[in-house]
Amino acid sequence: MNTMESTRHTAEILMEHSVAGVKDVHGVTFDGRDVWFAHGDGGEVVRIDPETGARRGALHVSGADAGVAFDGVHLWVIAGKQIHRVDRETGAIERSIPTPEGASVSGLAFHGDALWVGDFRGKKLHKLDAKTGAVLRTIESDRFVTGVSFSDDELWHGTYEGEGDDVRTELRRIDATSGEVQEVVTFPPGAVISGVEATTDRIFCGDHRAGKIRVVRRPRMTRAQRG
Repeated sequence: MNTMESTRHTAEILMEHSVAGVKDVHGVTFDGRDVWFAHGDGGEVVRIDPETGARRGALHVSGADAGVAFDGVHLWVIAGKQIHRVDRETGAIERSIPTPEGASVSGLAFHGDALWVGDFRGKKLHKLDAKTGAVLRTIESDRFVTGVSFSDDELWHGTYEGEGDDVRTELRRIDATSGEVQEVVTFPPGAVISGVEATTDRIFCGDHRAGKIRVVRRPRMTRAQRG
């Protein structure tokens, strides 16, 4: 994957949210009003105010331990080897599809009629048919893949490299067909990106080690930079 010509930025962190009782944050999504994220290993999907971080509620989705996405109506939640479509009012599982065979699933995004799934240890992103779970496309990365988000027809994902205090993470905007890295946002040393959700002007980034959500200004490339 070519990253040599990508435009690079340093993350502008606008705010950080810590939620009472939350020790880790997995997948992150935004439904236009609230931020949702999977928390812990008990299957809790928490809903918070994006401006204050105040807890607004939670759903129980058994096994929820990775990505969360929003399709305009429903939540999609990774739980083990299944991806569930969930009623965001009741938490009821409406239907499920399998995760890609052998994948170490991480982030999740919905775009069009497809789901995009991060494969952490496989260093890949998979595009899935949202009805059947069939893999429609696979994009290779050169780093571990964490959170995944689609916004304004742009595909973003988090990366992870290193261990302990030497952890290095980035947000990357990539071409959804070729996988070419087009834009990179670098994070401070030690910061971890475990979940990603881009909106028009912000990107919500979960940190599973710190148990918080960082709100980062979404960079806007100039026309000259985009070529």
